[in-house]
Amino acid sequence: MSRNKEDSRSAAEQPSWAASWKQSTGIRLALCVLFVLLFYFNLSPHLVPQTYNITLNEESNRDIVASKSVEDRIATAKAQEQAAESVEPISSSLPLKPESILNRIFNRVELLNQDEGVSASDKIEIYQNEIPSYYLEYIDEFVRTNTGKADMSDELLAEMSRVAKAQSYSVPAEVFYKLPSLTAAQLTEMRQVAINVARKLSAEPIREAEAARSKVAELVNASSLTQRSTREIVQELARMTLMPNKFLDTAATEEARQLARENTTPVIIKEGGVVVKKGELITQEKYDMLEGAGLLGGQRNYLPQIGLLLTSLLFLSVIVVYLYQTGRIGGVKPRYNNMHLFMLWLILVLNFVMMQATALAQSSSMPYVGYLAPAAVGTMLITLLLDKHLAIVSSFIFAIMGSIIFNHDASLIFDFKYGFVISVVSFSAIFTVHRASQRSAILKAGIMASLFGTVTVLAVLLLGTLPDRSEILYSLGFAFASGLITAVLVIGLMPFFELSFGILSALKLVELSSPNHPLLRKLLTETPGTYHHSVMVGNLSEAAAEAIGADGLLCRVGSFYHDIGKTKRPNYFIENQSNMENPHDSMDPKLSKSIIVAHARDGVEMLKQHNIPKPLRDIAEQHHGTTSLKFFYFKAVKQAEEDGIEPDFTEDDFRYPGPKAQSKEAAIVGIADCVEAAVRSLRNPTMENVESMIQKIIKSRLDDGQFNECDLTLKELDKIGQTLKEAVIGIFHSRIEYPEEVKTKEKLA
Repeated sequence: MSRNKEDSRSAAEQPSWAASWKQSTGIRLALCVLFVLLFYFNLSPHLVPQTYNITLNEESNRDIVASKSVEDRIATAKAQEQAAESVEPISSSLPLKPESILNRIFNRVELLNQDEGVSASDKIEIYQNEIPSYYLEYIDEFVRTNTGKADMSDELLAEMSRVAKAQSYSVPAEVFYKLPSLTAAQLTEMRQVAINVARKLSAEPIREAEAARSKVAELVNASSLTQRSTREIVQELARMTLMPNKFLDTAATEEARQLARENTTPVIIKEGGVVVKKGELITQEKYDMLEGAGLLGGQRNYLPQIGLLLTSLLFLSVIVVYLYQTGRIGGVKPRYNNMHLFMLWLILVLNFVMMQATALAQSSSMPYVGYLAPAAVGTMLITLLLDKHLAIVSSFIFAIMGSIIFNHDASLIFDFKYGFVISVVSFSAIFTVHRASQRSAILKAGIMASLFGTVTVLAVLLLGTLPDRSEILYSLGFAFASGLITAVLVIGLMPFFELSFGILSALKLVELSSPNHPLLRKLLTETPGTYHHSVMVGNLSEAAAEAIGADGLLCRVGSFYHDIGKTKRPNYFIENQSNMENPHDSMDPKLSKSIIVAHARDGVEMLKQHNIPKPLRDIAEQHHGTTSLKFFYFKAVKQAEEDGIEPDFTEDDFRYPGPKAQSKEAAIVGIADCVEAAVRSLRNPTMENVESMIQKIIKSRLDDGQFNECDLTLKELDKIGQTLKEAVIGIFHSRIEYPEEVKTKEKLA
């Protein structure tokens, strides 16, 4: 639930320059620059390495010490290449089927030999032209069919095509002269033998086809073929169709080598280690090491700075996109103005300062100090002062920033164990404190953050290599202390932000709702009728607001103060006129209108004098909007008619000066105020006439344009009406007769 309301003032109340800077596009852009600078300079010491001005073949004038563990990129690259070179070339087998070629050959021969219209010489010529091409055509068809398949890379298919075509076999010419004389029975027997031989030899991996072809004669001679000529033909055809089926897989080999490079342990120059001693000669090897570690000032490598700037812009874009998508800024009436953005920036500054201070105490020997950082301070402040959902978005930024700030592993940019802990602690704090109505709730949220943080750290420790007992205890202790420190800091910082930025938090609202507040005491003692009316309006408006997701607490407290102006002239308002005549009966309607209308303006002045926050003043000023006092208008019209004069006024002269409701909460209080007064005016209220009256009030205000300047929807107005009906029945149940009860009484009468 959002705790923040629009803080822009009307022209009569606030100087134009004060309103303009809060909505100024130029200032908003300047704030965006401040956000980018904040992210950049907080991450720069951790992402942009410190460099030194070093000259080759000269002695170093100082010890060059690694400020943090950094990777020696050249040494790592050499180790990676050595690992890649140690990987043996990978070969892959392909499902090539030479029997497919044999079937095609024998099918062709059987078909053509049966054709008596073709002479033997023509048949020989056809065989010489067609059969040798079957081998190449099969290879091309195999490549075409399998191109694009996941298990066969294009490189592997290209290698197969190249090698297989290079190892093709030329069938002797005399074989083609023998084919026309073969009978169908001979071809059937030859086909079976040739296919069996080809399958048997192709079942084993073949790198060189010639080695497999040398075994053909032995297998054919051991077959069932008895004629020498048929055996010779089968041998030659089988040799022609045999092809290599195992090839060098360059893609798989490169993938394995790349995997070996990736699995190579980086060569690390540890934090605090002396890379070059003072007086030591900077040899080419040392120079290359410094260059690989990114420690040379003359390298002019601006890539880290560019990457850091892009990262900072991405952080900013997360915030800006969220605010625009949810209508917080950039709209006609932005909910968050420049003042709120500046407050968000200041909260981020405080949170990052605390994280950086904790990082100063952290070292490679004591990395667990990072768990002490009170990173949830920012998310809790944003939840209480701005918005729960914005706090969730910010918690992701804090988690990523913490993963960088507390990282001590040079091979990584992020150490997400810290980010994971920060995110869990932040979420637990957000969902514990977002409905806080007392200061003690902050302490409860801190305890929850301590518990969840401790459990999260324990989980992280158990998932990795288990450290020694002392490190475990320190880690858990720091995580638990972090939550308690967070609660103390938030309790101390809340009043500063509330007073400095005029933010009305839920905690402040609860304080203002106390009956002991001077204004509420004044309302109770001087205008008890108005006080009771305000309490009833508070109950009704709170229920209606919560039904549509608005701020119910703000509506309730705003209702307590909305009629405070009536304490200046209490006897002129009907709820305070017990056992006395109504003074308006003997007054001019215009004067009565002026007195009634003045209570809104008087209330705002009284609230200002007591430093009541502006959202509550807005409700007091806007709950009537520019509605018309129809009773006094019609009374004035009637008097003019009785006096026989033409009215010198219009209905607009009997309206409240406004402004109209600028927020959902102000509109809801206005509706509830009217509904409560109207219900009390009913002598014998029933469910039907209460529901009809509520719908009439809402429709009247809607037709009058009273909701034009707030973002209430028709669906929400319908929900408000339904909720108010249920609440009114609950509050005034003793006065409302249900239809069944009315009928029963009528029968008894």
